[in-house]
Amino acid sequence: MNNQQNVLLTRDGLEELKKEYDELANIKRPAAVTRMAQARDLGDLMENSEYTAARQDLAFVDGRIAELEEILHEAKVITKASGIKGKVDIGCKVTLHIDGKKEVFTIVGEWEANPTEKKISHASPLGQALLGKKVGEKVQVEAPAGKLTYTIIGIE
Repeated sequence: MNNQQNVLLTRDGLEELKKEYDELANIKRPAAVTRMAQARDLGDLMENSEYTAARQDLAFVDGRIAELEEILHEAKVITKASGIKGKVDIGCKVTLHIDGKKEVFTIVGEWEANPTEKKISHASPLGQALLGKKVGEKVQVEAPAGKLTYTIIGIE
């Protein structure tokens, strides 16, 4: 994440990352340290697969903790009020019309994007196309299946 200005997050996204950080630092890391110490007591470290696995798990947890510390340090919370009224911005719910269907997406920062929850990153092709647009405008996005045209029918 070096040289990145700010990590844009909604208030909910920031809270989720803080919860993950607390769980890793206060529960998972101490458990991984204990597991590694117990595995070390099993004997020869050269042939101790449990020790190797425990060490790898601890390294993974420590890496994610470091990543989250950097994200939380650089985080800038985006509120709906910070957007331009009536235009798509980070934190907005956007109702789109595509191929006879209505889809509702929330525009979020890249660290909280989750397609299964209909949370799309402002940096994604659709997110970029939508930013700054108003109700009634159409946007086209290149997709593997070809160009898709979305019509904005609601912003909240």
